[in-house]
Amino acid sequence: MTYRAPTRDLAFALHEVAGFDRLATIQRFDGVDEAGIAAILDGIGGFAEGVLAPLNRAGDTEGARFENGRVFAAPGFSDAYRHYVADGWNGLAGDADRGGQGLPRAVALAVFECVHASNMSFGLCPMLTEAAVHCIEAHGSARQAELYLGKLVSGEWTGTMNLTESQAGSDLALVRARAEPDGNGGYRISGQKIFITWGDHDCAENIIHLVLARLPDAPAGVKGISLFLVPKFALDENGKPGAANAVRPLSIEHKLGIHGSPTCVMSYEGASGELVGAANQGVAQMFTMMNAARLNVGMQGVGIAERAYQQALAFSLERKQGRSPWVDDYPARLFDLPDVRRMLMLMKCKIEAARAICLSTAVVADLVKYADSAEARAAAELREGLLVPIAKAWSTDVGVEVASLGVQVHGGMGFIEETGAAQHYRDARIAPIYEGTNGIQAMDFAGRKLSLAGGAGMTQLLAEMGETAKLLHAQRQPFLAAQLDAGIGALARATELMKQRKGTADSLAAATPYLTLAGNVVGGWMHGKAALAAAAKLAVSDSDYLRTKIALADFYAAHVLAPAPGLMAAIESGATALCGVTPESLGT
Repeated sequence: MTYRAPTRDLAFALHEVAGFDRLATIQRFDGVDEAGIAAILDGIGGFAEGVLAPLNRAGDTEGARFENGRVFAAPGFSDAYRHYVADGWNGLAGDADRGGQGLPRAVALAVFECVHASNMSFGLCPMLTEAAVHCIEAHGSARQAELYLGKLVSGEWTGTMNLTESQAGSDLALVRARAEPDGNGGYRISGQKIFITWGDHDCAENIIHLVLARLPDAPAGVKGISLFLVPKFALDENGKPGAANAVRPLSIEHKLGIHGSPTCVMSYEGASGELVGAANQGVAQMFTMMNAARLNVGMQGVGIAERAYQQALAFSLERKQGRSPWVDDYPARLFDLPDVRRMLMLMKCKIEAARAICLSTAVVADLVKYADSAEARAAAELREGLLVPIAKAWSTDVGVEVASLGVQVHGGMGFIEETGAAQHYRDARIAPIYEGTNGIQAMDFAGRKLSLAGGAGMTQLLAEMGETAKLLHAQRQPFLAAQLDAGIGALARATELMKQRKGTADSLAAATPYLTLAGNVVGGWMHGKAALAAAAKLAVSDSDYLRTKIALADFYAAHVLAPAPGLMAAIESGATALCGVTPESLGT
């Protein structure tokens, strides 16, 4: 089944829901208008549909390969990557003085959806490179910025994130990789890293690894970890890739999905590296990279969900089975069976909510950096802090749920690999795990993020959502308004409880249902704004597309918002049912 970039939905979400107009007054984005954005979306749509999507199946079935100590990208990926870089897609949001186009991150994120939807394995490569750019911009020296950023922004070189070791996953305090001073101002990095996305490949002339390691005199735990920049090929006196560094791939992982993405075991064998920023600040510095990646991962969830939905919808229009209460034809199309249409509507409304959440987060990320006043930047930073864990966790959970529903719509055909529906499910399953598992996102959200500025961020968010509910009441959309009101009320009560429990086992145990509740309600808010915009446009121009926006909002209200307050029981119970459980009692 072919992929079609949802350019109309992306444009609607950007302009009518995510608040993209708030960027219009920023000088950096002067001249970025709807026509220009439409052209960008059309351009990436053509590239995604014509170049990346046709490679997705071969990426899954043949995958990347490891031969004689070298990693080779999946068939067609190298040419596609060079095309991607030559067309300028890698540097959309990059600074103009580094060769980028200086566009809003929200636009680049919309482009990323199309890339990940058409070929998730491919999209992981530029995703990590962008994260490396954010890290070096924030923490690198002027020399490092001069040597590396231009090539990373363009995509001529790619970047990686090296955290994980066999004994150190989410708990970075257990990192053992070492960094020894080389006597010339540099360092020799030794150790082994696993799960390194696009850790080695044949698509670019150099790979820039950002590696966590310990200096000889470092304190124990996370306070003793530093960040090092280690190129695959050392740079010569002209800044060109020269001699091979002492870093190599040992193997590539055999994974459930994303087979086209080479996930490498990397060996650092006294590799030449340089310190990024101050010593023993590596975890904080790496979080700059991870935070950038988390929003992209959220949009990755949206992308794979969109791809799974499109395939399920197409199948439902082709496959005929059973009788429908709506049509006389027998056998009827699957699309005309009420439960199948229910699944499709649930898929579509959750995709639209997650897309709007991610794009809204990208808009406030732009405001954090470029808003005109310090007050506006601080307010945006507070909102970004709340939205990033929701965008990452809730949207990637949506990706898995929608991909699973896609298999269900296909029935038995979905369980057969040849239809392709199973690939989307397998690919989607990694997104809730990496860049900090969704459980970690939830604990961060309920703990640190909720407490920022004395909890003012959530107070402001609840008030803003309440204003939308009032507008819905005024515009005679009572059902959606009532369900949004109920969800806001439940989230407000849950928030007060989580504040009281901060740092306790009850808080940690309730963090995931709390984030799910927040995602469900914020998603309802996004649909509320979409419904208001659609109603306003319908007043001047009749459109099935706009009426469907309102129908999707009402469906979301009934199927997602209405049950949302039920999560209060799980939040209130906290760790009550967990604390007395033993391994023996849970065994067989």
